[in-house]
Amino acid sequence: MQLFDLSGRVAVITGGNGGIGLGMAKGLAAAGATIVVAGRDAAKSQSAVDELAAAGGKASAIPVDVLQEASCRALIDQTVTAHGRLDILVNNAGMSIRKQPEQYTLAEWHTVLDSNLTSAFLCSHAAYAAMKQVGGGKIINIGSMMSIFGAPFATAYAASKGGMVQMTKSMATAWAKDNIQVNAILPGWIDTALTRRAREQVAGLHESVLKRTPAARWGAPDDFAGIAVFLAAPASDFVTGATVAVDGGYSSQA
Repeated sequence: MQLFDLSGRVAVITGGNGGIGLGMAKGLAAAGATIVVAGRDAAKSQSAVDELAAAGGKASAIPVDVLQEASCRALIDQTVTAHGRLDILVNNAGMSIRKQPEQYTLAEWHTVLDSNLTSAFLCSHAAYAAMKQVGGGKIINIGSMMSIFGAPFATAYAASKGGMVQMTKSMATAWAKDNIQVNAILPGWIDTALTRRAREQVAGLHESVLKRTPAARWGAPDDFAGIAVFLAAPASDFVTGATVAVDGGYSSQA
């Protein structure tokens, strides 16, 4: 058995057209997986597919609106129709609205929760039957440092990411009997479009992140290639319900 060989496996990555999602897609493609990039921006998804193909990977794009149950189910159905199977699902799609808690509208609260947490439930729910049909699978949920810590500007985001960890544990215990492993990655402060906006909106954020992170830098999307391969590969067949921080030591620093 090749512990890190993903040849013949098919992976769907929501939000896989940029940032952490694309970093994971690169790792999975390099290990031999066929990648389905799922996102709303067709041009951005095609650019990601082209980048993966240029590096020798196999990739295609399927549009998805993760706020819509029918779209999440269609994503899984179209993947199975196109490739004959589904082995790996990465629930990476996410967003944030940065406000003090008293400033949120109910609509904004639901937008963040539905984008980050409900979408992961819907895609996993849809993927279950497809994975069971091929004898098992791997679900990788993307949490956050906000799964552990709070922040005054991230009430809805933190709630969604805390929920992601608990959902991961529950799904892991439910689906272990079906040889489906469900784990979560908790990114630290990573240099992406999302966090670049955060640095514009939150005074002093850049300096505080560097001060607290023992690695003394912001993370990069490519830092997620290796952990994605591990959690998607046979090497992690006895790992389920786990949370893995990829944060340069941020969560270990007092």
